[in-house]
Parts: sequence; structure tokens; C-alpha cells
Amino acid sequence: MKLDIIGDIHGCFAEFKELTIKLGYTWETGIPVHKEGRRLAFVGDLTDRGPQSLRVAETVCELVSETLAYYVPGNHCNKLYRFFLGNKVQLTHGLETTAAEYDLLDRKDKKAIREKFMKLYENAPLYAVLDEGKLVIAHAGIREDYIGKHSEKVKTFVLYGDITGEKNPDGSPVRRDWAQHYQGKAIIVYGHTPVKNVRIVNNTYNIDTGAVFGNKLTGLKYPEMEIVSVASSMPLVEEKFRKI
Repeated sequence: MKLDIIGDIHGCFAEFKELTIKLGYTWETGIPVHKEGRRLAFVGDLTDRGPQSLRVAETVCELVSETLAYYVPGNHCNKLYRFFLGNKVQLTHGLETTAAEYDLLDRKDKKAIREKFMKLYENAPLYAVLDEGKLVIAHAGIREDYIGKHSEKVKTFVLYGDITGEKNPDGSPVRRDWAQHYQGKAIIVYGHTPVKNVRIVNNTYNIDTGAVFGNKLTGLKYPEMEIVSVASSMPLVEEKFRKI
């Protein structure tokens, strides 16, 4: 199994396209395809904050429907899904940018992207156990004892991380550093918490390098474990990057 796992894109379509080309994919058919049969994998949070969220979502929908990629949802994917369901969700933390893009579409295009994304989300595993258990992709990571389980507690962990229920001064949730305690043999690749450079701790790889916050978009080649990044075109928001 040869994969290129992409960190949180958050609507940064230009960076996504540039990264896939750097990884050896061509876009002749309108979606990234690798001539050697490598596949893409996404750790969630395709949308929100960036300039082309719906284009990113549409591309990933097509890749997954053609079995050219793996996808697991992030917390922003979960919120967009609830928005498309018609649930009352707050248009904050980036969803307002995706909603604004959506509002500009005509009725037919609205229906098409809504149905495609809902199908993607509904058919996605909460986390993906790949390569005979040697690799796990989960948006915010996963504890070793949660692998193979699918409770609400596991769902919260996978989408939001090991949250304590407390808040940081900026309103973001306080999270425990679960990776420091991970002892499993499976490689865990995740995102969710922006870091300046890929954070490697105990067989875990945080590949969310804050593309939407002006740093870079990162891909991790598997099984080579080679890191490939492209610079972000967005303005740098220094306070969004945390040590954990």
C-alpha cells in the first residue's frame, strides 16, 4: 500500500493542487491521479476558513467515489454535514466562509455539492485502519485502546482530541497530549492541532502544519514516511500554532 496522506486543507485548494503535483500527481482528468497508482488519504477538515472550500470538498468527493483516495472526517466536516442537514449550527470558526461560498451557488449546484458531501461524510469511517493494521488515520488522533471501537467517547476523541472540558484564553478547548502516552505499534497519522513542523512522537505524526494559517500544507508519503510540503499563500496567524 502506497499512500500520500494530506494534512488539514481548510479550503486551500491552490496549495492542495500544488502539493499533489509535487507528489507526482497529474490533473489531466480534473482530479489528481498518480501514474504509479499511489493513492491520496485525507485526515479531515477539508473546508472552512480558506478561499475554495467547496472545490476542495468536491475534488475529494470525486476521488473517494472513484476509489482513488481514503477520507476520514474532521470536526469541521462534522459541522458542515450538520449545516447541510439543516441543523442549527453557529456560522463561526470558519464555517461562515464555506456557507458564504455555498450561498453564491444556484439551486442546482447547491443541491449537487450538498448531496455529494453528505454521501462522502455518511460513508466515511470514523477513522481508517489501513495496511493490515499497521497504519491508522484519524483526524485528531486516537488512543491505542480505542482502535477498533466506535462509541461516542471514541467519536469525540477522534474529532476533537483528548479534550478536558476546559477552555484556553482564546476559547479553544484544552487538550491533553495523548501522543506522549501512545505505546502502540500502529503508526497514527492525524491533524487537527496546527504545528509549524510535522510533530513526530511515539509512532504518531501530526501533519496539520497550518496551511490556512499561513504556514504550509503537508503530505506524508507512506510507507516511506517522507514529508513533503508546500508554502501557504495565506497570511501567517502566529497565535494559532501550539506546542501540542
